[in-house]
Amino acid sequence: MSGNNVSHSNVKTKRRFLPNLFTKRFFIPETNQWVTLKVSNHALRTIDKKGLYEYLKELNAKGVDTGVKL
Repeated sequence: MSGNNVSHSNVKTKRRFLPNLFTKRFFIPETNQWVTLKVSNHALRTIDKKGLYEYLKELNAKGVDTGVKL
């Protein structure tokens, strides 16, 4: 997403809004493997709620490439 920085004198310069991503390692006990994923804060909350294995299965069903073999 992009937008403008607006100064006090109302001069506009381009800026970008970047997602809040974290590189995080997770352990999947169902497959007994470690995976490294780049996830947002929203995804971390969803993983806490549903569990990592269920979340990855749901993403694979949607066709999102997570790079994890289930």
